[in-house]
Amino acid sequence: MAAAVSVELVAVRHGITAWNLERRYQGQRDIDLKFPEAEAALERLRTGLERETFTLIHSSDLTRCRRTLEWTGAAEKSAVAPALEPRLRELDFGDYEGKTYDELKDRPDYRAWIDSVGEQRIPGGENGADLRARLNAWLADVAKAAAEMDRAGPSGGQTVKVLAVAHGGVIRELRRRFEKVAFWDSTVRQAEGRRWQLTYDSNIEGGDPWQCSCSSAVPAPASATP
Repeated sequence: MAAAVSVELVAVRHGITAWNLERRYQGQRDIDLKFPEAEAALERLRTGLERETFTLIHSSDLTRCRRTLEWTGAAEKSAVAPALEPRLRELDFGDYEGKTYDELKDRPDYRAWIDSVGEQRIPGGENGADLRARLNAWLADVAKAAAEMDRAGPSGGQTVKVLAVAHGGVIRELRRRFEKVAFWDSTVRQAEGRRWQLTYDSNIEGGDPWQCSCSSAVPAPASATP
């Protein structure tokens, strides 16, 4: 792999679902988008991305993400087919899926999970380390693909632009890693996300090979658009 590769990663959260509106933990349940409630935010996302072309497009394989990707129109402008990626799924909430905070708040295991900032394993589900392991493996494959595309370019040194349609917990973890934002403080709303300018350097020893030079909101706030 090349010593350093430039990657622009845009990660967006799926549109709103009925369980979002009911404030239920969805996790890996295959819940579809809810219309017409989801439409306005999806339209804003599509408008925000309409001038962009992505080199790679990955999406969680769950329906709410696949449908969000369709709404962006990004796949129609890409030279490669989108990849459906189970590693981009939401945290598996196990016994908590389908339940609300009010239904869980008196459970000692739930309070312990909250206090652990998601690091304790959910009964029947995952913990933060499981989510990180999935995302680390996915990012390693992104780096490999980006390096191959960089070498195949006419002059090298090009930025590989990646769109990932995923879930709130996935974007929280990516923000924690790239922006050093506390996990509970890194929420993004449905059909919104983050853009990171990244460098992957395989020669870094003892540290994170992914370095972030800047980040911004997606879609860009109205005041930030030309």
